[in-house]
Amino acid sequence: MARRIDEGPRPKHAQLSDVLADLATRELGPDTAIPSERELMATYDVSRATVRKAIDSLVAGGLLHRIQGKGTFVARPRVESRLHLASFSEDMRRRGLEPSTRLMLVDEERPPAEVANALRLGARGTAWRIDRVRLADGQPMAIEQGWYPRALLPALDTEDLSGSLYTLFAAHYDLVIDVAEQTLWGEAAEGATARRLEAPVHTPLLVFRRISSAAGRPVEYVVSRYRGDRYQVHMNLGADNGATGKTSTTGREASS
Repeated sequence: MARRIDEGPRPKHAQLSDVLADLATRELGPDTAIPSERELMATYDVSRATVRKAIDSLVAGGLLHRIQGKGTFVARPRVESRLHLASFSEDMRRRGLEPSTRLMLVDEERPPAEVANALRLGARGTAWRIDRVRLADGQPMAIEQGWYPRALLPALDTEDLSGSLYTLFAAHYDLVIDVAEQTLWGEAAEGATARRLEAPVHTPLLVFRRISSAAGRPVEYVVSRYRGDRYQVHMNLGADNGATGKTSTTGREASS
């Protein structure tokens, strides 16, 4: 970190941001702490406001992340996924990462009305509730709560649920997931979700709600919360001739 911060045409915070970005990408590895604000102020003879503005820009860009009470660290590279119909396990392996699962809950329940309607369960139908944490190379990537019709998937609770459910459905129940409707929004990690994802409170999350079907029969209603500091989505967009003025993006991705 020997580069000078001078009074040139570029603002000092932008120059310092370049220095820190170079340090993070060339010398420090993921999860390594950068120098403290006090050290940066002394090394480059800049104000605390300049240091914080430089760091804020890199945090916003995803290169650094803060942990309250501990400092600022180099962020892990985000896993990028294109919106498509594939399992989480397939998606991670395609990127050279080893997928695994922590199974938290399997139970037969009457789901909330919205879920029951989406799965066409009728007045008394029940579904399997499956809560899982999905990991890539041992690092928590997402937490899922999924619902699956018991009538279509008898004895699902006796099966191995640590891998791709879509592969299991095809092999054991002759149900091949061929279409899904998905909605995406953002949240912040709180409480049990943050703990299970091993994420600092307020870590941004990408939340996917997906309803998946096989030959026209709804098989899955799942809400997946991905760590936004470890996961990003790529979409190819085209003009919609039937646009009505309401913005809506529909993607097809599966992560079961």
